[in-house]
Order: sequence, then structure tokens, then C-alpha cells
Amino acid sequence: MKSKEDLNKVESLKQKTFHGIIWSSLERFSVQGIQFVVMIIMARMLTPDDYGLMGMLTVFLAVSQSLVDSGFSQALIRKQNRTEIDNSTVFYFNIGIGIVLYGLLFVCAPLIADFYKEPSLVLIIRVVGVSVFINSFVVVQRALLTTRVDFKTQAKAASIAALLSGICGIGAAARGYGVWAIVIQQLLNLGTNALLLWRFSNWWPILYYSWKSFRELFGFGSKLMVSGLLDTIYKNIYLIVIGRIFSASDLGYYTRAQQFSDFPSSNLTGIIQRVTYPVLCSIQDDDKRLADVYRRFLRLSAFIIFPLMMGLAAVAQPLILVLLKEQWLFTAILLQILCFNMMWYPVHAINLNLLQVKGRSDLFLRLEIIKKIIGVSILCITIPMGLMAMCVGSIFSSLIALVINTYYTGRLIHVGFIRQMKDLIPTLLLSISMGCVVYVFLHHLALGAFVQLICGICLGVVYYLLLAYCFQFREWKELMNLLHRKNR
Repeated sequence: MKSKEDLNKVESLKQKTFHGIIWSSLERFSVQGIQFVVMIIMARMLTPDDYGLMGMLTVFLAVSQSLVDSGFSQALIRKQNRTEIDNSTVFYFNIGIGIVLYGLLFVCAPLIADFYKEPSLVLIIRVVGVSVFINSFVVVQRALLTTRVDFKTQAKAASIAALLSGICGIGAAARGYGVWAIVIQQLLNLGTNALLLWRFSNWWPILYYSWKSFRELFGFGSKLMVSGLLDTIYKNIYLIVIGRIFSASDLGYYTRAQQFSDFPSSNLTGIIQRVTYPVLCSIQDDDKRLADVYRRFLRLSAFIIFPLMMGLAAVAQPLILVLLKEQWLFTAILLQILCFNMMWYPVHAINLNLLQVKGRSDLFLRLEIIKKIIGVSILCITIPMGLMAMCVGSIFSSLIALVINTYYTGRLIHVGFIRQMKDLIPTLLLSISMGCVVYVFLHHLALGAFVQLICGICLGVVYYLLLAYCFQFREWKELMNLLHRKNR
């Protein structure tokens, strides 16, 4: 029997998690929703070449951002007895790295342009590279707000920044600025968000830097940094290969397909990760409770994300026709393939979250190295077969990585691949069946793209929720219980 105190702790943890998910969701989807709408409006004014040019720079900016963070944000969140000295040490380190990395991007801009054979990239990367320096100012603010599960403040800052920058970006695109409209929108978004986080967070660094604190935090964070770098490079290696071997237009099609598939999967997973990481850290020493909470998070995330990805694959063609017009139609084919890859993203992320919670960043790094070697090997095999084959290969890489990621989870808290699959198979089968029903229905529905899209969405939602209710899925009951508890 659990004591009253234990029950209160469990209830408090559930409430903290629920409120964190709500505000994290609002932040993610208010921001990403605004940016998604902005992207659609701008894509109708711009060309695949414009987005392809920005896609060529994505990997360099993403790698720079990983180096700026250096795993310190996760290290700060995990450390239960962090001090102002810790916070300030991380802040000054981030600023220093940000300056160095922008300098490197500035100097290397001609080399990057020569690599892609696009001279116009020199000035673009020297301007957009300022974003690396801007981001270095707010790593600590975001970490401290996340530690407090305060996503309301982050939602406020990010939403205002997304709206203002979106308006400016659309205006620039309407005036014929081309790729520079995207640059303006991105820089204004990051700059405004940084200023607002400083205004809302009520945290200021003290004039102190501790090498002792640096070594302690870097000991944990450095392995996450290397893991993050590997993951960032691997995620963007497709952009490098497509930009170098294929055309800027092909890269534009791919980046739009990637953005559509990322929108539900990465954003929902990001919400779950941000909330579950501090929550799981608070019970990191209680393996039984950790395993129970971990499995619940895993089931709930799959219950939401699996059907979204299968539904997105089913309605991809009418969706692209309605939102981006026929010039982007090839994006729909790539999107259907990428959805089968991205549906597993939350399972990967939550498994890796557990290694961080248990302080095993060494295992985290080991897994990343193994997975990336396998992934790059599959990529090299599929490159001669074309762009679509490369996307199909990413599905196989994801499934192999799934088996690898669950290995240490099984060893640490006895929730390995077999147990996780038993938890997820009912949701997986229901989601696949829903996607097939919607796809076949739309294939035989000889109506306009807008009508197809609306009918497909309605059919998918009704089919999935009705069968989940009829078969009394555990995840359905847990969601209803959370909503009922919230409304009491």
C-alpha cells in the first residue's frame, strides 16, 4: 500500500506534467503554427530554389547551435543543486563560443559557396550566421525556465517573436526580396525572442566564472554535445548530399516535405521531451516508478503521434495542392515516405531521454556513433538510386536505430524492445489501418483537392477515435482521466 504522502507526490507529479504539457504545447504550436502559416504564404510567393539555397546552409547553422549549447542546458536541468555560479559560468562560455563560431562562419563562407557552386551564398551565410551569436545569449534562460516547467513564459516570448517576424517576412517576400525574405524572417524571429526572454525571465548573470563548475557540467554535457553534433550532422547530411549532387529545386522540395513531416512529429516529441525530462529527473533514483512513468509517456506519445503521421501520409497530395499549389506537387511524394520515418521519432527521443536522466551520457554517445555509422552506410547505398530511394532508406535507418536505442533502456530499467513493442503495437496497427482506409477512400473520391482534404481528415479522426473508444485503449482512458482531472 502506498502512503498518503506517496500518493500526493504521484498526484503532484501528474499535475506538474499535465500543466507542463499544456503550456509547452501552446508554446510549440502557437509558434510553429504561426511559422507554418508564414511558410505557406511565403512559399506561394517564393520558389523551390529560394528554399533550396537556405536548405544548403541549414547544416552549418545547426552544427554551430549544437556547439553553442555544448550540452550545458541539459546539464543545468539535470543538476538538482545548481547555483548562480553554475548559471553564470555556462552563460559566459556560451557567449564566447558564439563569437568564435560566427567568426568561423564568416571566414568559411566562400568555401561553403564553392562547395555548393552557389556564389550568392557568401553574403547570405555571413548575414544569417548572426543567428548563432543571438542564440548564445539565451541558452541559460531557456534551461532555467524549463527546469521550472515554466513554458508559459517561453510561449509568450516565442509567439510574439514569430508573429512579428512572420509579418516582416511576408512583406519582404511580397516585395520580391526572394531568399532574403527568409533571412529577414529568421533573424527577426531569433532576435525578438532573445530580447523577450531576457525581459521575462528575471535572470541576470553575476560577474563570476568558475572552472570547477565548468568541468563538472562539461563532464556530463560534453558527451551530449558530441552526440548532438553527430545527430545534427546526420539529420542534415541529406541536405548536404541533395544540395551537392541534385539541384536547388530538389532540395527545396525535400526541405518542404521535411518541414511538413517534422511539424507534428518533432514538435509533439519536443513538447513531451521538454516536460518529461525534468519530471523524470525528479524520480531518477526510483527505478520502478521511473519505468512506470516512462512507459506511460511512451504509450501516450505514440497514441497521439502515430495516427497523425499516418493520416498526414494519407492526405499528403491534396494537402500540398491546397497549401502550396501544383509547383510543389513532388513534395507530396517525398512527404508520404518521410512520414513513415518520422512516426518513430518520439520513441527514439524518449528512449534517449532516459539515458540522460540516468546520467549515462557515455552510453548516449556510444549509441549515436553506432546508429550514425549504420545510417550513413544506408545513405551511401541509396544515393545512386535517386532522391526517393534515399528517403526510403531513411525508414530502414530509423527502424534499425529503434532496436539499438531500446537496448540500454532494457538494461537500465527493464523496459527493452520487446516490452516497448507490446505497448505500442495496438496503437501502431490502429494507426496504419486508419491511414490505409483514408488513402483508399481519397483515391476513389473524384472531387477537388480541398474537399478531399477535409473528407480525409474527418474520416481519419472519426475512425481512429471511434475504434480507440470501442476497444478501450489504455491511452484513451489515461487521456480522458487527465482531462477530467483538469476540469474538476
